[in-house]
Amino acid sequence: RQHEAPRRVKRAWVIPPISVSENHKRIPHLLVQIKSDKQQPGGVIYSIKGPGVDEEPLGIFSIDKFSGKVFLNAMLDREENDRYRLRAFALDLGGVTLEDPTDLEIIVVDQNDNRPLFRQDVFTGRVVEGAEPGTCVMTVDATDADDPDTDNAALRYSILEQGAAGMFSINATTGEICTARPGLDRETVGVYNLTVQAADMSGDGLTTTAVAVIYLEDINDNPPEFTKEEFSMEVEEQAAGVDVGKVFVHDKDLAGSPSWLAKFTILEGDPEGAFAIRTDPHTNDGVLSVVKPLDHEVRDRFELTVSVQNERPLEPSAPGSPRALATVRVRVRDVNEAPVFRENPRRISVLEGTPPGTAITTYTASDPDTHQIQTLSYALLYDPADWLQLDPHAGTVRTKRELLHPSAFLQGGWYIALLLARDDAEPPLSATGTLSIEILEVNDHAPQLQPPAGVLCGRPGRGGTLLLGATDDDRPPHGAPFHFQLSPQHPQLARNWSLARFNVTHAVLAVLAELPEGPYSLPLLLRDSGTPPREQQQLLNVSVCHCGRDGTCLDGALAAATAGAGITLGALMIILGSIILLLVLAALGAARVRGRRRALRKGLLQRSRDDMRDNILNYDEQGGGEEDQDAYDINQLRHPELFSPRAKPPLRRDAPLSSGTPMAPRKLPSSPSDIEDFINEGLEAADSDPSVPPYDTALIYDYEGEGSVASPLSSIVSSLTDEDQDYDYLSEWGPRFRRLADLYG
Repeated sequence: RQHEAPRRVKRAWVIPPISVSENHKRIPHLLVQIKSDKQQPGGVIYSIKGPGVDEEPLGIFSIDKFSGKVFLNAMLDREENDRYRLRAFALDLGGVTLEDPTDLEIIVVDQNDNRPLFRQDVFTGRVVEGAEPGTCVMTVDATDADDPDTDNAALRYSILEQGAAGMFSINATTGEICTARPGLDRETVGVYNLTVQAADMSGDGLTTTAVAVIYLEDINDNPPEFTKEEFSMEVEEQAAGVDVGKVFVHDKDLAGSPSWLAKFTILEGDPEGAFAIRTDPHTNDGVLSVVKPLDHEVRDRFELTVSVQNERPLEPSAPGSPRALATVRVRVRDVNEAPVFRENPRRISVLEGTPPGTAITTYTASDPDTHQIQTLSYALLYDPADWLQLDPHAGTVRTKRELLHPSAFLQGGWYIALLLARDDAEPPLSATGTLSIEILEVNDHAPQLQPPAGVLCGRPGRGGTLLLGATDDDRPPHGAPFHFQLSPQHPQLARNWSLARFNVTHAVLAVLAELPEGPYSLPLLLRDSGTPPREQQQLLNVSVCHCGRDGTCLDGALAAATAGAGITLGALMIILGSIILLLVLAALGAARVRGRRRALRKGLLQRSRDDMRDNILNYDEQGGGEEDQDAYDINQLRHPELFSPRAKPPLRRDAPLSSGTPMAPRKLPSSPSDIEDFINEGLEAADSDPSVPPYDTALIYDYEGEGSVASPLSSIVSSLTDEDQDYDYLSEWGPRFRRLADLYG
């Protein structure tokens, strides 16, 4: 079908836009009548299509198909749909189009049927107290669903209620709320609740309201103040780290803010720093505490001057406070205090051997309670050796028995005891004092010669010297250095002997003239360095031996035996017993080693008499069947010396040239790894045995004979099938075939 050229639409068929007010209540309402110029004898059929007719929302518009009148059938809402675009059609009775479809536009005219709406019911804003007029706080805004191009949506804002002060104003067009007057004080009014209104029709139409809440933010414009000028408190003496009491303050600023927190300072009355004050973070009060123990007997009252201020500095415009200082009076209460040993520990010195009952010291304590009359008593709390006795009233310490060295209760020469001092208050208090007693050494032991005997060469200058030493049971300074000398009672000794100092504990004995061999007894005088010194004469047994060229004794054993003249019989018996004991131990060790070697020589093949490998059957010879038990005895491998002749065995004439005769008896292998060599040697011995057949002799096998008690095994499968075979005879073959008899019988 060819497209026709656009034709000029007649003016009567062009329908201008139709306006209808929303919320029209006269329904049905004639909107317009359309008419086609091409009238037919039978008439024209009119129709409309589009939203509100055959599209959602349905049924709003309708048309009389014969007259062309368009009707409104329902109330319209401009906020839902502000216009409708329809298409109008003109047809003849046969359904042929008379006119091209034309547009029919219906415009919904707005009415003021919607109130303004605030975006939220409650608006919140903040501003600092003392803000200057004109300081903007917040903006409230509202919306109107009516046509924004009409006065129906023209909004105006106002404050309906804010209290009598009128501290805020609102911009009628924008809704911005600002301060209107000075004098905002959070401590007077902390929160402002404003009722704001929005009205359309430029303020003359429909209205709505909302609430604007304005909070004033705190600044430090109020200093803290003490609730009173004087505070009184009380604390016990000797108490430290405890709270004494509180000083109370008041601050009008916001609780918990830096403008509210207080800071306290002790200005006067505490030169020694016995008190401290801190802030209670919950109540903002000052807490006074004791940091050093107080003594009622020294000072029983304190008068402190305390100041208070905020953590944050005051605003310049804030007034000063006349109550930023307070006086705190603290009374120190007297309590019972424990006795005190002023000298603790007490150190004294006592000579060892001091007789019992000797007063060595008076160790007393003092009572700090000078304002109370109390009596002290004393007792021994710790006296491990039970050396002391104590006067319970005077505190005098006396010896109970002699204090002697050495003792397990002494620590480095000191004896430690503990004393207890107790008052008679209720309840009683006590103190412990330490008494350290130094047991002074007394020179009550003479030095002892060590050793008391020796051996030296009898020639002067060639080994004729002997080093002598001494020991002393006394502690320094009553011991070394020791003094050695020949006895003054025997001046003739100086012709043959001399003593020279070697060090503080030793001296050297030397021969001055050649002396004959033999024992000598020299009386020596030993003296220590104590005060007063102790000396003792002792005998030194010296054996002079025969000298060699190098100055040593030629026969050391003889010299030792000769020197034994100075050894006691008991010492000699101890030495001989020790030597015998060592010899017995050595003999036992040697016997144990020999026993281990003998056990190894018994061979590794010997395990037990019931060894299953006792017999090795010679299966190389096909003898008389099961009854042939001629076998080799394995004992030949275990004990070859029992079966090998001691004399050299005769050589076999048929033996290979490389065959040799092993030595008899063969040595048992020392380890399992040599068993192969051991067996090879046994084979070589067997090859050399003349009693066995030659190598080139044919073996003779025994004839087993004819017939057998047992049937041949081939009879088991001689039948064609298992059903034809009778297996009952298996039970007659003995216990070895009982299992087969159970399976097939």
